[in-house]
Amino acid sequence: MTPIQTNDDVLAQGLKPRHVRMLSIAGVIGAGLFVGSGHAISEAGPAVLIAYAAAGALVVLIMRMLAEMAVASPDSGSFSTYADKALGRWAGFTIGWLYWWFWVLVIPLEANAAGTILHAWFPQVAIWQFTFAITLILTVTNLLSVKNYGEFEFWFALIKIVAIIAFLCAAGIAVFGFMPNSTTSGLAHLYDTHGFMPNGLGAVMAAILTTMFSFMGTEIVTIAAAESKNPGKQITQATNSVIWRIALFYLLSIFFVVALVPWNSPGLVQQGSYQTVLQAMGIPHAKLIVDAVVLMAVCSCLNSALYTSSRMLYSLSRRKDAPAAASRTNRSGTPWVAVLLSTAAAFIAVIANYLAPSVVFEFLLASSGAIALLVYLVIAASHLVLRKKREKAGDVLTYRMWLFPGLTWLTMLFIVTVLVVMLFNAQHRVELLATGGLTLLIIATSLVLHRKSHRERSVKLIRAHTSR
Repeated sequence: MTPIQTNDDVLAQGLKPRHVRMLSIAGVIGAGLFVGSGHAISEAGPAVLIAYAAAGALVVLIMRMLAEMAVASPDSGSFSTYADKALGRWAGFTIGWLYWWFWVLVIPLEANAAGTILHAWFPQVAIWQFTFAITLILTVTNLLSVKNYGEFEFWFALIKIVAIIAFLCAAGIAVFGFMPNSTTSGLAHLYDTHGFMPNGLGAVMAAILTTMFSFMGTEIVTIAAAESKNPGKQITQATNSVIWRIALFYLLSIFFVVALVPWNSPGLVQQGSYQTVLQAMGIPHAKLIVDAVVLMAVCSCLNSALYTSSRMLYSLSRRKDAPAAASRTNRSGTPWVAVLLSTAAAFIAVIANYLAPSVVFEFLLASSGAIALLVYLVIAASHLVLRKKREKAGDVLTYRMWLFPGLTWLTMLFIVTVLVVMLFNAQHRVELLATGGLTLLIIATSLVLHRKSHRERSVKLIRAHTSR
């Protein structure tokens, strides 16, 4: 059945405050915390806490800047729209398409991760069948209304929060030696295996690159809030809670991990940080528990990837930087064409993975490796320009970035420093070069398309003037 189109193709304001609130609290928590954090720990040792603190501080500052712009002008295109206004149409076009590309690649990755877990439980069903079914279900729910996305994300987020709080409570009991059957306790592992920083400061810097991408998704709340009835209030509350969310969910949980198991434990990389700690604490069925939580986490991430990619594509279309059809909405105010196009692009990526040489899909993944840093850099640059414009115009800002412009400049300097470190780090150099190549290609495409559009408008004006 063809969705019924509205006259103005505007998004519905169907997200409830509890949806946005839960999205802001747990939207940033992905499988990277439960599983991927083990790689960062094995890289930097207990000093990985410094890496998480540095990456978390960057996210707090970026969210503060983004919130200032979003409260003043809520928009489903978020930082892409602000880049358009501040830096030029090419910047909004480029960062919007880069961000869309990032989340489109996340869709098949998370779907495959979910399918792998379910296949282990039900081996008679193939992984691709689970992957297809999960993607189809979440695509349909995203097509119906934004409220469905909010409702699914509310419960996914709630499960993740309960799981982390339960882990923190159990780990806290184990640290003080009150956990029965536990083979570990105390804080000695913070320093007893070659010290707190066993691999030096360089390893900590490398771990920052790994941990930074764990926080990608924090900015989704500024996109989602545009579809709530009081976006300014929702964005303000979400941003104010960023500090305690990062401190509780990331810093405290990682602190317990490195305190309870040696940083060089093979299980951290092979099984994941949470499972390794739960097994050390003597928790029965640790693998099943972690797999169930990770399943919810990847489904949550997949759900958000579908939502975010479609809204960014919708925003680009409204600004005439994407096919016009992508701005069409149905009766419930959902950009159904943008949802289908984003899902289709994800399936093409999956097909490329199966049909093309593995190096092709590896390059596709590498091309998204530095997008988070580019997004953060563009947010900071846009904030610098728009804040000065608003101050010059005498606009009253109800929500402000701290210590402007000094802290904004310092944030930009930090991001550039991290990009330089990536260039000289063999593990991350390919990601930076691939992302850089993709960025240059999109910028060139933007300039060609906009020049063609400008030429067509000029021809129309000349013809109109001549016909008079």
